[in-house]
Formats: sequence, structure tokens, C-alpha cells
Amino acid sequence: MESVAACLYRMQIGDPAAPSLLAAAGHEMRTEALACVPAGKAPFPMEDIRISTQGDRTVVLIPFHEGERLYGCGLSYQKLNRTYEVIHLRTDHYGGRDNGRTHAAVPFYVSSEGYGVFLDTPVEVSFYLGGTVRTDDSRKPQARDRTTDPRWTSVTPGNWVEISFRAPGAVLYLINGASAADTVRAFNLLCGGGCMPPKWGLGFWSRLHTKADADAVCREIGAYRERGIPLSVLGLEPGWQNYAYPCSYDWSEERFAGHERLPRDLLDQGIRLNLWENMFVSPASTLYDSMLPYAGSHQVWNGIVPDYTLPEARAVYQARHAALAGEGISGFKLDECDGYDRWLWPDHASFPSGSDAVAYRGMCGLLLQRMIDEVYRARGERTYGLVRASSAGGCAFPFCIYNDCYAFSEFLTGLASAALCGVLWAPEVRDAKTPDEWLRRFQLAAVSPLMMLNAWASGAKPWKFPEVTEGVKEAIRLRYRLLPHLYTAFYLYYAKGEPPFRPLLLEGGDYSGQRDVPLSDTENPYALRQTCEVVDQILVGRGLMAAPIAPGQTSRTVVLPAGGWYDFYTGERVCGQTLTLNPVPDHLPLYVREGTVLALQEEDGLCLCCFGESGEGLLYDDDGTGRGYEEGAFYLAKVSFRRRGGVTEHRVTVLHNGYPAPRITIR
Repeated sequence: MESVAACLYRMQIGDPAAPSLLAAAGHEMRTEALACVPAGKAPFPMEDIRISTQGDRTVVLIPFHEGERLYGCGLSYQKLNRTYEVIHLRTDHYGGRDNGRTHAAVPFYVSSEGYGVFLDTPVEVSFYLGGTVRTDDSRKPQARDRTTDPRWTSVTPGNWVEISFRAPGAVLYLINGASAADTVRAFNLLCGGGCMPPKWGLGFWSRLHTKADADAVCREIGAYRERGIPLSVLGLEPGWQNYAYPCSYDWSEERFAGHERLPRDLLDQGIRLNLWENMFVSPASTLYDSMLPYAGSHQVWNGIVPDYTLPEARAVYQARHAALAGEGISGFKLDECDGYDRWLWPDHASFPSGSDAVAYRGMCGLLLQRMIDEVYRARGERTYGLVRASSAGGCAFPFCIYNDCYAFSEFLTGLASAALCGVLWAPEVRDAKTPDEWLRRFQLAAVSPLMMLNAWASGAKPWKFPEVTEGVKEAIRLRYRLLPHLYTAFYLYYAKGEPPFRPLLLEGGDYSGQRDVPLSDTENPYALRQTCEVVDQILVGRGLMAAPIAPGQTSRTVVLPAGGWYDFYTGERVCGQTLTLNPVPDHLPLYVREGTVLALQEEDGLCLCCFGESGEGLLYDDDGTGRGYEEGAFYLAKVSFRRRGGVTEHRVTVLHNGYPAPRITIR
């Protein structure tokens, strides 16, 4: 394998011109930042990796050790530990099972031993994660009789992770960080580094009913203002167009007469406008004739499917979106690019470029994000939006993934899993059956990459349940209070590859176990043990941990990683490494690691809150909307503190002074 950086190795398999996820995303590897990621001890000799062909499949064997735990292999919603599973990874709609059909089919996994493996290909990839035994292996598990030996198990630990795929070629990367967290950082930097969203994108979003018109927009803003609820972004669903499913990309003059003024009028009020779309072009669209020569062999919802691997098709798409951006539109929601075999183009479809239909499916979400990002980049602006599918390379695009599932536990697990895939996940609020569920969903959204009420079908408002409206407002206010901390966390994502939201397992401890499940002739015929994981807590930037309360939950356990921790609200030190919240509080439980300096937005300005007797933290700032930060127009400082006799002494060390320092108070 070729050494690319101290912690990164690369191997070309087959045709170098084969389709590539990283090439589709188009980002450059962050070489300087990668050089700063500490390398770990080699997990196995490089020559032990085996490459072979079996028929039309390429097979890659990666050494595997019993006791390893493997995480990743695409965005998952039910668990993080995928050891001994078989995953056929494919870009698709999540259908309620973590079987590899997912909105972020990222062919990357990370081991509990610290290293990671990434196969750069957009085609379907099969992962056999340590549970296969080869006849020619020198070490094989002992065969046991199921009837007489209580040690029999249907899981047979092998010596390999076996990866297979159908493509003319791919690039295999071995990432050897000093820890799993370092390996995840290196993967993000290989993919271009994390995105840097605009400040307004981290505020509160509200998406209107799909049939909303210009009057509904005005009423919505007035209702928020009347109730004292801050609002940063309004989203318009399909009805903003004169034809949707498939899309026209043209305004509805009936519902939005005078739409030329609407985005600018909202900008004057400090509110951004985001527009929904999908990628299928209607015959009624003004783009149809221009796009038809670049259409694939099959239609979706009777609209053509453009081949966006072609620069000519991209030019047509980007010209229309550049015009919308010029009107004042701040971003887009890119829907329906994930899948569902019953309506998406078939695997045997053809495209003018000659692209394989499955590979194109794997790249589509990346290509759409790239085109929109380039539109705003050309304007010197930042955008923030939503997308239905992404993959490796998506971390550098300012988009969050969403889908149609609505289980609270899956939303929370998805938030943790996204950190292992190099993507962002948005656990949006849509509706609720009870006041408690309504409140708990807003609290979860407050500690996610994008806080949004998506009432596209229900038309619900934050004040839907009067008995919890104050709690909902408090969750939204908490979001705005945390903005400086979130903004610094995203800077670390951009500059160092650190996921801004991540699971406890990246803290270095072992937060998983197993429990026996009774044998059942229907539910558990092989007496499989169940993996127990901490997936209901999330780290938010450096030093802050959230433990969301699920709807209807009356008590919960909170696991605190090693070190001291403080209650965010009271500032009091928490005793022990495991807490039992019984009864659960009305607010979102938040805990701060000892030695943390937390940047918060208070009514009287930016406040740095110090937790513990001594410590340090980073503070980042820039103009919040432009791209000057890429050229050094930003402020970065290290803040250290020590408490003596009840007095907090602090020191601000400016690390980069390319933007005016914010006015701060420290406590």
C-alpha cells in the first residue's frame, strides 16, 4: 500500500478510471490537517490484506481479530456495533431495518482497535464483518454440537472482514489513527474536511404546509413574532412551484404573486428562505427542453432523470439555481435522491454518459450537493440545506440528511451513527401524539446539526400543545444560547475533522455489552445475544454532553465518561460516573466536562462559562455568512482559566486574528 500520510495508506484496485465517491464530491484532501492526526500502531501487516476476483466480483480480505468491535458501514438508526453482521450497502430509503439500504451508504468502518477501512466506490458493497470462516484458514473455531454443548453459538468468529463489489476498480484506504476518534477525524479530512455552515443555518427553522402561499408566509412570521419565538429560516415545500412531482423549478404565480420581492423582504426581517425540490424534471418546466438531451432511459413520476455526471446537464441546473440565489433564496432541500426501488430508475437503466445506474444512484446525492454548493461559492456566500442521500465526501457539503422514519430512538441513534459516516443527520420535528412527545422532540432537535419543525403535511406550530409551549420555547432559546459553542464545534469539524455531534464510543471507553435473550421458535430461533450500547447520549462539540429524554420516559440512566462533570444548568459538580434521573426533568439534561470553557450567547452578549477549578477551551468567530474564513478572515483564541479563592482568573491567547475579536464576559 502507498503511504499518503502518517496515518493514511492507499491501494488502487483495478481500473483507476472507475467511478469514485471522492471524485464525485470533488473535494481536495486536507493534507496539512491530516499530517497532524496522530498515527497508531499498525493493526496488522499490510501484506496480510488479500485481493482476489470471484467471477464478476472483486473480493478484499481485511484481517479481523476476535474481540474487535466494528462500527460504521453506512448511516444506521438502530445500533452502532455491526460486528459479525452482513451488510449489503446501497443508497436507498431506510425501510425500518439496518440492513445496508440507507441514505448514506458510506463504505467505511472503524474498529475498536483504532483503525478504519474505506473503499472508494459508489456501487453496492457487501461487508461480511468478521463472521465468516474460510476452509483454508489455519485458525478456525471449534465445531460444537448444538444439542449437547451449551457453548454452541450461531455466531462463528472468523479471521477476516470480507468485502466484495462489482466494479471495474476502486481505491482502498487504510486509516491508522491513534484511536477510533483520530481515525474518524482522518476520514473526514481525507473527504475534504467538515463543512462550515452560516450562523443563520444553526438557528431555528420552520417549514410550512406544502400548499402554503405568500399570505401564509406573512402570517407565519407574524405568529412567531407575536409569541416571542426566534426564527431564522422558513422552508417552502413543493407548492412553491407551479408543478411538482416531477418538478418545474418555476415559481407558482398563483400562490406566490410578486415572488421576486419575497426573499428580499424576508432578508430585511432577518429570515432566510429555503426551497424544496427533487431531481426529476417535469415536461412543464422551462428547463425541460434544455435538459432532455441529457436524460436517462427511464423516468420517475413521469419526469426525466438528468445525468448530472455530464457538465452540460450541470450547467442547465446551476444556471436556474444561480438565478434563484440571485433573487435571495438562501438554500435548498434536495428530496427523493435516495431511492425506493419501486419508483427509482432500475439497475439496468442507461445514461448518456455511460454511467452505471447503480453507481449513479450512489453518487446522485453528492452531485446535487456539489452543484448547489458551487452556486453559492461562486457568489462568495455560504448555504445550509437538507438532502435525502449522501456518501463519502459529503462531510464538506453544508447539508444535513433526513428521511421519513419518525421513531425517536432511531432519530437519536442516527445522530450518533452519522459521526461514524462523515455526514450530518437532522432529527426534525413533524408532529406528536402527546404534549410530552412534542416537547421531547424539540429538545432533541436543539442539540442536532439542524433544528427544524417540518410541518409540511400537518401545518403544526410550536405552540400546538399549550401545556408545553413554554418548554418548547425554552428548547428553542437553548438552541440560540448554544450557538457560539456550536459554531466553534463546526470550526473544529472544518479545520480538524472532529464531528460536532458524536457518540460516547469515540471517547475511548467501552460503552457496549451483551445480554442473553431467551430461545424462541419464532422471535429468536438461534438464541442470539443482544448487544447493549449507549446510543441515547450525544457529545455536542468539546466538553458538552446531552442525554435526551424519550417521549413517555419516566426515568433514565446517564453514563458519564471518565473525568469530572457538572450540571449545565446549576453549575454543580455531579457525583459518580452513572446517574439515575428519576423522575426525569422537564428540561433537556446537559452535562459539561470539568475544565471546559463553554461559549454561550446571553442577553448581554457572549459569555464564556468556566466549569471546574482550571481548564481551557477554544473560541472561534467570523462574519457568519461569507467565505472569507477560507482565506484567513476569522478569529480564534484559546481561553484558559483558574479559580483562586472564589475568583476566576483567565487568559485569552489569540491564535489567529483575521477578524475582530468578539466582546466577551467570563464567569
